[in-house]
Parts: sequence; C-alpha cells; structure tokens
Amino acid sequence: MISLFFFGFVFSFLGYTLPSVLNMTALKISLDATKREFTNFTLGVSLVIFVQVYVSIYMIEYILENPKLLEILQKLGIVVLIFLSIYFYKQNQKEKKQLEVKKRNSFFTGIILSLLNMFAIPFFCGAAVLLMTFKSFNFDVVSTLFFVFGSVIGAYFILYLYGRFAKWIQQKTGNLTKNINLLLSFITASFALITFLKFVV
Repeated sequence: MISLFFFGFVFSFLGYTLPSVLNMTALKISLDATKREFTNFTLGVSLVIFVQVYVSIYMIEYILENPKLLEILQKLGIVVLIFLSIYFYKQNQKEKKQLEVKKRNSFFTGIILSLLNMFAIPFFCGAAVLLMTFKSFNFDVVSTLFFVFGSVIGAYFILYLYGRFAKWIQQKTGNLTKNINLLLSFITASFALITFLKFVV
C-alpha cells in the first residue's frame, strides 16, 4: 500500500515539474500576492487533482475499450490550450498598461485552471496502467485511495516548491518570470501545436 502512495507521489511530482499553466501560475501568485492566496490556489488545484486521479482509475477499463475517447480528449485539449494561449497573451498586454495587481479568487482560479488541464486524466490513466502491467496496482478501494492521495500530495509538493522558491527562480530566469503571462501563452500554444502534430504526422 505504501508503495502505491510512493508511486502516485513520484508520477504526479514528475508530471507537474515541467513548466506548465499550473506551476507558472503558482509562481506568479507567490510573487504578486499573499501567502494565503497562494495556499488557496494550491488547495483549489489539489481538490480537482483528487477528483481527476480518482476518475482516471475508474475510467481505465472504459478508455482501454474505447480509445476514441482519448482522441476526443486530446482534440478538446487542443481547443482549450489555444484559448488559454490567447487569454494569457491578452493578460500580458494588459499588465504592460497597468501596474496595479487585481485581487483574485485564488482558490477558484486553481479549480478552473486544473479543470482545464485536459491531459491530467490521460496522464494518470497511463500511470495506473503502467503499474497494472507490473501487477503493482489493483482496483480495491484502499489501493486506489493510497495512489490518489500520493498523487495529490506529489502535485501539491511541486507547486509548493515553485511558490517557496519563486524569488530564487525569478532571480535565475530574470525577465522570463517578469513576463509570466507571455510565458504561459507560449507554453499553452506549444502544447497545442505538439498535440495537433500527433494527429497530422
């Protein structure tokens, strides 16, 4: 059981380590807002990840029998990423015109951005299937909960590290983190392009 918690933690930690909408937003909130807002954001993200991982596990059998569903999710993800890319680009233009930081509902922001992450369910499905091939995972409630909680804590921990070392990251990356919305726009556009190429190449 402990091994499932560990595997969930590692898969999730590594999956959310690379720059993405979630961890870059966490970094931005940590730099621009209060610790309470940062905590609210990470809690919002974690709540959705809990649901996503739990749903992923119980969707595995259906997805394996209906591979078209994965294709639909990926195509939907392309559309969402394009809209997010446009949104973040426009936000970057607005911030150049105004220096005042608007108050936000960080918890709600975390929930929305995490829900828009269309690749979470396929990712956790893949992680669970990998464990199943090595006979390290089964569908009983206790095993599922250990894997789910490990995954949630792994994602929370990497977001915490992004927030905890936000100033250090900013010092090392310079202007890159000063234009986070532009970076987010680039990241989402890149993921959209990569996913699109998978269907045409």
